[in-house]
Amino acid sequence: MSAMYTLGIDVGSTASKCIILKDGAEIVAKSLIDVGAGTSGPQRAIDMVLSEAGMKKEDMAYTLATGYGRTSLMMGVADKQMSELSCHARGAAFLFPNVHTVIDIGGQDVKVLHIENGTMTNFQMNDKCAAGTGRFLDVMARVLEVKVEDLGKLGAMSKKDVGISSTCTVFAESEVISQLAMGTDKCDIINGIHRSVAGRVAGLAHRIGVTPDVVMTGGVAQNSGVVGALEAELGCKINTSPLTQYNGALGAALFAWQAANR
Repeated sequence: MSAMYTLGIDVGSTASKCIILKDGAEIVAKSLIDVGAGTSGPQRAIDMVLSEAGMKKEDMAYTLATGYGRTSLMMGVADKQMSELSCHARGAAFLFPNVHTVIDIGGQDVKVLHIENGTMTNFQMNDKCAAGTGRFLDVMARVLEVKVEDLGKLGAMSKKDVGISSTCTVFAESEVISQLAMGTDKCDIINGIHRSVAGRVAGLAHRIGVTPDVVMTGGVAQNSGVVGALEAELGCKINTSPLTQYNGALGAALFAWQAANR
């Protein structure tokens, strides 16, 4: 019997991700473009993943889109679209079969999902404010004149606690500028920012309860400082995967495989 390939596309607010799955089990290719909804990013991510796999769009048995900009792909690109909540739950359960709590920190929102037997049963979401999101960390990195990917490493060098009390991005930015003006070490400020993010996300998580195994997904899961601060806030280990940014696309490809087999 010939293999069946499915394509999952996750169009986020700040990045576009794709995964091609073989027979619903093996990742054949993946792609990530650092621009999301409303840009050329989604199409570029699709072109890139197909090129990496050495395949054409017609080779896909089913294509499913998810994420913030998923509706823009319904015109001749995706066979179906699905909520990113369902796709993140499915992707996390594929990578960590014992998952019960998923904390997804994306570019513009924070989602906490409760999962039973691989299916989402409850969720909380913060999408009204940038505080605690990838965008918040981007703004802070810009003010501190450091690369966002270096925040984890720099925060780990902190020697003393500096509180960043504002939960609002605009006020936190002012607070960071004030700390810099006072000569506060950047590493201490970054550590304070990570603890501020962790406190906000933990507050959201506690609304539905935190049950191990806990898995963190989204781009911010690559920041060891935020992961460590959140572990301290929640009092439990947080699992992450090298596929953290692809989790939504993985879930979409898994649902696509399920749809193709109906």
